[in-house]
Amino acid sequence: MSTAHEHGGNVFAVARSLGIPPERILDFSASINPLGMAPGVRAALGNCVERLLHYPDKGAAELKGCLASYHGLSARQIAVANGSTELIHLMPRLVAGSRALIVAPAFAEYACALEKSGWQIDYFTLKSEDAFALSLPALQEKLAERFDLLFICNPGNPTGALIPKSDIVRVLNLCRESGTFLVLDEAFIDFCEEDSAKNLIGAFGRAVLLRSMTKFFAIPGLRLGYAIGAPETIESIGTLQDPWSVNTAAQVAGIASLCDPAYCERTRSYVTAERDRLATALARLPGLDVFQSQANYLLVQIRKGVSAAELRSRLLEKGILIRDCGNFVGLGGSFFRVAVRLREENERLVELLAGSLPSC
Repeated sequence: MSTAHEHGGNVFAVARSLGIPPERILDFSASINPLGMAPGVRAALGNCVERLLHYPDKGAAELKGCLASYHGLSARQIAVANGSTELIHLMPRLVAGSRALIVAPAFAEYACALEKSGWQIDYFTLKSEDAFALSLPALQEKLAERFDLLFICNPGNPTGALIPKSDIVRVLNLCRESGTFLVLDEAFIDFCEEDSAKNLIGAFGRAVLLRSMTKFFAIPGLRLGYAIGAPETIESIGTLQDPWSVNTAAQVAGIASLCDPAYCERTRSYVTAERDRLATALARLPGLDVFQSQANYLLVQIRKGVSAAELRSRLLEKGILIRDCGNFVGLGGSFFRVAVRLREENERLVELLAGSLPSC
């Protein structure tokens, strides 16, 4: 994989390169629920061992039913997958066309999937000086250039900026007018669920919404995601998927995760409070600008004196791994992203950052 398509969360590779156990690294590069898995997931996984003697439920019917109930949708509007990344890589095959537009900065897998399928890629780049806000008139003008596919992430990754639901309605209408298929990636919307467009997508045949259970439900190692869309769109996705792409353990963990509303509420409450606390602490450090976020991470810009890559190296020597955002389209070498972790871990990050930044 090229540098342009590298991700956070590569703690095992980093630990190997340093010759230390991964447990010795505080990983702020991957944005995973700091409270960990829902309490019932471990027991559910332990109880499903005998089911591993059989093939997984190919249609994931029980999981789809739970997701439908959780979101107030029909099971016919949901397709489950081996992480939302599987779905991203299916999108160029789902949509007829050859030209795609990505709202940037953005998750690298959009471009990776499109490149593998031979699509032409253009970018609609949001500006840091505008707090990465989406300009609808400017997007309308860009869509007039005729694109077959549009990727938008909400909240933005790595920016954390949220597009209001009312603006998503207008984006859908712009796509309908321009004949553009919309892929709306809501991988981090669980942290502000009320802002999800899940109840809008079903009325648009040329749109799909992607969700992940990696981040909020803290099961990245099991790979579980899903798509929401019109029944005919979901049916088409199913014809493109490999058989048994979602294993039994992932299905069981997904069901157990969705059955604990108290865990979901605790997570949203904790992350919101701790994100605000961490943002305030980071903003007090000299030379840092912190961007407002509605997700479980913060994008930070260094004003001068050191690059994000240099800062990453300094912190790694102290056992802290941050996400250098220099390879995101629309950002540069002065940007980095940090996950919201437990309070004592966040305090450790701030302490080590203070000692790693140049004095102003």
